[in-house]
Amino acid sequence: MPTPPLRILVLENHCLQRSVAVSRLQQLGCEEVFCAADGRGALEVLRREGSVDVALCDLHTANMDGLNFLQEIARSGKVNAVILTSTLDPAVKRTIRQLVTLMGLQVLADISKPLSSELLKSILFQHMKNRNAELPLLTSEPVITQQDVHKALENQEFEAYFQPKFDLNSGAIQSAEVLARWIHPTLGALSPAIFLPTIKHLGLIDRLLDALLHQGLALQHKAHEQGYSLNVAFNLEASQLADRDFWARIKALLATQKAHGSGLTFELTERSTLEMSSTTLENLVRLRMLGCRLSIDDFGSGYSSLQRLYQLPFNEIKLDSEFVRALKDEPHRQAAITSTLTLGKALGMSVVIEGVETEEQRQMLIELGCSMGQGYLCARPMPAYDFLALLRKKKQECSHLSFAL
Repeated sequence: MPTPPLRILVLENHCLQRSVAVSRLQQLGCEEVFCAADGRGALEVLRREGSVDVALCDLHTANMDGLNFLQEIARSGKVNAVILTSTLDPAVKRTIRQLVTLMGLQVLADISKPLSSELLKSILFQHMKNRNAELPLLTSEPVITQQDVHKALENQEFEAYFQPKFDLNSGAIQSAEVLARWIHPTLGALSPAIFLPTIKHLGLIDRLLDALLHQGLALQHKAHEQGYSLNVAFNLEASQLADRDFWARIKALLATQKAHGSGLTFELTERSTLEMSSTTLENLVRLRMLGCRLSIDDFGSGYSSLQRLYQLPFNEIKLDSEFVRALKDEPHRQAAITSTLTLGKALGMSVVIEGVETEEQRQMLIELGCSMGQGYLCARPMPAYDFLALLRKKKQECSHLSFAL
């Protein structure tokens, strides 16, 4: 593996543990490793040395504890991601992890002491892998102007990328989620994290969705010509469903493209379901009446009640990837997954497990009774032509498997 090009800050109260953490990170090839014994010292390091990629944060420190430190860095934006370290009870750690996520920080893991070199290496390299996949040609975040976004829409620079939802047992592709990438003429493929805030601010989210819908339906048509039945899923913002004419535009598009509503799924995050107007609910109902499927995305990351889930006309639950991380070591995650499967079955909803990245996770999920997954184990988001090639490859693999059986 290549040397991790990461700047890392170690916040650790215990002198020996701090020394061990720094030493192990240096052994992994991390040349820029800073350390501090408490939150105040860590903030001083950031003031002096500048931003870091990852902070290993002990939650028990003198003067300023880990939680106060995390609140400060969430406001400053000087840390890209954190790894929590502590000896706390697992239930307390789960709550802290949720709290830190709500602060707006990316939590890579919460790990126990003493630190394992192999576990650290796995976490850091996975972080690099994910980061590089999203921004393959960038070394720093580009500055995007409103004029840039308008020009990109006019020049049709936003491209639909497709990530499959797959059968965990056979590997067969069942459907695809459509994700936006900005194919910038000089910066390459940009992730939504770079441009989506500007698009929302300018009120252009419907124009982006329209571009993705046309590209998604075009791929669906090509797949059908090659003998594949493919459902395509699109992400919606709650604000789009507040538009009384939203469902009518979808109906008109389906008619123009000679497509069926049953071939579309619209994904709405769990948080978006907390406050819904009558217009939003009408749009959801009318989309279902058109034959479209509705999916509640990132389930388990928000606060929706069982009553709310029962009342809304969803077909699918996508369980947040948080529940797949550390699946082997944390039985409560397994319990959450099996409970969601039971809930989905009772409500007549299919369940898709997000964040499936390893063969070990796939096997464990199958043992728990899961049948559908999405994640890097099957494929990363990719352009249409690559996705069609993957469809053909997976079909051949499944045919060979069936013959062998």
